[in-house]
Amino acid sequence: MTTIPSLAQAPPLVLTVAGSDSGGGAGIQADLKTMLALGVHGMSVVAAVTAQNSLGVQGYWELPPEAVRAQLDSVLSDIGVHAIKTGMLASTVLVETVAEALAATDAPAVVDPVGVSKHGDSLLAPDAVHAVRSALLPVATVVTPNLFEVEQLTGVKVVDEAGMREAAEAVKALGPRWVLIKGGHLPGEPADLLFDGEHEHRFTAPRHDNRHTHGTGCTLASAIASHMAMGEDVPSAVAKSKEYVTGAIAAGFPLGSGIGPVDHAWRHR
Repeated sequence: MTTIPSLAQAPPLVLTVAGSDSGGGAGIQADLKTMLALGVHGMSVVAAVTAQNSLGVQGYWELPPEAVRAQLDSVLSDIGVHAIKTGMLASTVLVETVAEALAATDAPAVVDPVGVSKHGDSLLAPDAVHAVRSALLPVATVVTPNLFEVEQLTGVKVVDEAGMREAAEAVKALGPRWVLIKGGHLPGEPADLLFDGEHEHRFTAPRHDNRHTHGTGCTLASAIASHMAMGEDVPSAVAKSKEYVTGAIAAGFPLGSGIGPVDHAWRHR
């Protein structure tokens, strides 16, 4: 006879607010895969829908702000969250809508200030950059810009690892509690710099000869939010997330005719 287990306690709860990637490698799809792999319950607020594959983004359509606000209200009013991750928000009104929701919750927020896709396609309206600076970053617990996004937000152009501290200070001045500058596009050993205004932590990893890296930024931010939901402090959450993402990059696989995704399930295969 099969024994029916008693009701288990819910795992930590993490909400992603981002765009949908029809190719499954980035966006909400990557976020939810990451959350499942790390043992938390992932929930989603769809802010935009992309037509996207391994070759690039063929188009995107943002949802009406009332639809995004209703999704946020539904999750936050009934289920609650232990951490929130934001990704592609597309427009000024959506950035402001999400920032308002983050300001009203005590849950830590990991903000991935998505500006362009892995293929170089724009995912943020030019006039929305100001809203990211003025509304979203001040309510972020951790913000995770890559070097393009650093330049987009602050005007600081990083050409080597020595310039990452200046970049971190410039982003920190916009209001987040912690800044993680991702230096993976620099030559040499991939290094990221975590900074809280006083202390800095440097995270390195081996560089893998693998072009299939679609979804790395989404995956890293979601992993950080997941580990924070499980009670880790920010430096520990970043360290564990960096380890997870490095393994996912190493296991990245070809898909279609272009850039394939990282493997979110690499630990389980």
